[in-house]
Amino acid sequence: MSAATATVTPTTGADDVRIPLRGHLRHTGALIRRNLLWIRQDPESMFDALLMPVVFTLLFVYVFGGSIGQALGGGQGKYVQYVIPGMIAMMSMTLSQGVGTGFSQDFSSGVMDRFRSLPIGRGSVLFAKIAVELLRMLFATAILMVVAVLVGFHISSWPGLFATVGLAALFASSIMWVFLTLGVVLKSAQSVQAMGFLVLFPLQFGSSIFAPPKSMPNWLQHFTDYNPLSTLADAARGLMTGGPVAHPVWVTLGWSVAITAVMAPVAIHKFRTKS
Repeated sequence: MSAATATVTPTTGADDVRIPLRGHLRHTGALIRRNLLWIRQDPESMFDALLMPVVFTLLFVYVFGGSIGQALGGGQGKYVQYVIPGMIAMMSMTLSQGVGTGFSQDFSSGVMDRFRSLPIGRGSVLFAKIAVELLRMLFATAILMVVAVLVGFHISSWPGLFATVGLAALFASSIMWVFLTLGVVLKSAQSVQAMGFLVLFPLQFGSSIFAPPKSMPNWLQHFTDYNPLSTLADAARGLMTGGPVAHPVWVTLGWSVAITAVMAPVAIHKFRTKS
């Protein structure tokens, strides 16, 4: 029997059926460890999670805080209370893009070909990627809150803060399935990054993250009403500083479940069948 014959493994995912849940969990844990070790060897990969909260907080608070704060009926302090919860929503979307670019790089380097030749659950590779990106998001959120307190943000409810982080993590995990699909379908990490920019830019700035929608044109206000980042930002404000909570939380949960239900099977199928 030749070596080529001995190493051929079907890529249709049929081997997943024979792997019990405990095996999937063990494989996922091993792959999470592998991804964390890669970050340890390449600490520069954490620069975006470290610097993005600092740069965006200082930029929006000190450049736009005075004018937008006056529109909100206060000053810079009023804007700090408005924008910080929205920035948690922004980071949940922005950092999600990293899972797609990293996935594409693994394909280009041949790492994914090695994984797909091993008798491991195909979904374990994807779940491990999502888990590590969620840890990066939690790290960035911690940095954001430290900077936020330094610029004058007041947390009205600590349980609300933890609920906000959990809701943002749930929404981020759903968006990661979109970028995982892009990481499989597109041919390079640069293509994933460019496509991500085209998706992220209008969603972030056409929302209630940085400014109240009342100041926007009517057509843009309609867009923000259906923008999941707006509902996530509004839910974060309600949970952390007080205000309406039930409606934006339920709408955000609905978006998260719907996106996951549609995109997770697509991402797993594309990964299994990629040639």
